[in-house]
Amino acid sequence: MTKSPKTPGAIEEWQTVRTMFDRIVPRYDLMNHLMTFGLDIRWRKMIANRAALMGDRVLDVATGTGDVAFDIRGAGAREVVGLDFSPLMIAAAQSKARARGSDVDFFVGDAMSLPFPDNTFDACTVSFGLRNMPDYAAAIAEMTRVLRPGGEFICLEMTPFRKPVLGRLFSFYFERIVPVIGGILSGDVTAYRYLPKSVAAFPASSQMIMLMRSAGLTNTHVTMLGGGTVAIHAGIKELGIAR
Repeated sequence: MTKSPKTPGAIEEWQTVRTMFDRIVPRYDLMNHLMTFGLDIRWRKMIANRAALMGDRVLDVATGTGDVAFDIRGAGAREVVGLDFSPLMIAAAQSKARARGSDVDFFVGDAMSLPFPDNTFDACTVSFGLRNMPDYAAAIAEMTRVLRPGGEFICLEMTPFRKPVLGRLFSFYFERIVPVIGGILSGDVTAYRYLPKSVAAFPASSQMIMLMRSAGLTNTHVTMLGGGTVAIHAGIKELGIAR
């Protein structure tokens, strides 16, 4: 069922999205690498390094199979937690952790109601996951809540691409080619048809900055990647906010 557009948020109900992600776990990492030509690995390391610089305690929301969380731990953060609403994604992340001998903790949880006290983490990351949350403003506010004052919110996400010429080429690739490849490799063409639709409905960077500032984030800024198809939005929790 399509989500009612009462608030800016995911285009499908959260139960539908969770079931979809559960289905694509076996080929999830492979598809991420293929459709970004491997650039997602570099982008994830960028936000991981940035998060680790903020301190020892970092939360990775919508962690998927855990790649960002592992990168954050590898970058030097001592206590890293990965959380996702998909039980099968978390099972895959935990399997990776056992295979690597990693001490990253992974939990099934709701990004809209994080099971952590206020002011817990030095940084909070979310990569390619905010777009799937039912209320963007509430999700950003919740992730800001668990940051310590002075902690950093870092969001890596695909963003609507509207350049006149390249936009048409990218749209053809993203809307026609990616679903075919995704359908062949994962057996779930529906999930990869959802992807471009969800990106098209996602807020532009100017709107994202407004949502972040409304949540109490300052020093907000955006770094465009992938020729303008991906963005890192970041902001610092105001020192005067104790919750």
